Amino acid sequence: MKTPLPDAVLDGLALAPAPRRRRAQALFNALAKAYPDAHCELDHADAFQLLAATILSAQCTDKSVNRATPALFRRYPDAAALAGARLQDVEALIRSLGLYRGKARNLVGMAQALLREHGGQVPRDRAALVALPGVGRKTANVVLSNAFGLPGLAVDTHVLRVGKRLGLLVSADPVKAEAELCAQFRPAQWGMLSHLLIWHGRRLCAARGPDCGGCPLRRNCPGRINDQ
Repeated sequence: MKTPLPDAVLDGLALAPAPRRRRAQALFNALAKAYPDAHCELDHADAFQLLAATILSAQCTDKSVNRATPALFRRYPDAAALAGARLQDVEALIRSLGLYRGKARNLVGMAQALLREHGGQVPRDRAALVALPGVGRKTANVVLSNAFGLPGLAVDTHVLRVGKRLGLLVSADPVKAEAELCAQFRPAQWGMLSHLLIWHGRRLCAARGPDCGGCPLRRNCPGRINDQ
């Protein structure tokens, strides 16, 4: 098992009490059984593509990003190519996505920073990732866990919603929620936990009208609203 990267949020993190960890593990096992194919749904071939796609995914669905990225990656397959792109050309390729002008600036800035500071390669370090334009903690954790197999728990709205409903979370702050979840699970499980909570949130535990009656976790979920 790979060890966690040094991180101000997670360094010295105390484990949750054993009963809470046992319950969390039972929920993890149930989710893993329900979603054995859970994975990152952003199409990508390498760490650079995943980084770019995750930047684009802010306030967008993965499906919409996956429709836009093939043309983007054909024209700009790596950091060197994207770093020299004209903003209006990048904008034209991602115009179907929300906030496309800001995202185009972030993509080009990210690529330029990769060339300038990392030899064109995506760093395997959370602090270095979040220093890139357009990259926050969630994006860094997506890249760490999916591109490099390192411990990283990406917290999005699905993770927050489902985690709270299942009684895994108290905090609504993404950074605090990440630490709270990490204290209940082994580092090797962090990346998959994010996928499982996201898949559950997209498929059954929606923000409006969750299918509690058809949920495999309903008997152990304090947030169920219609146990049919």
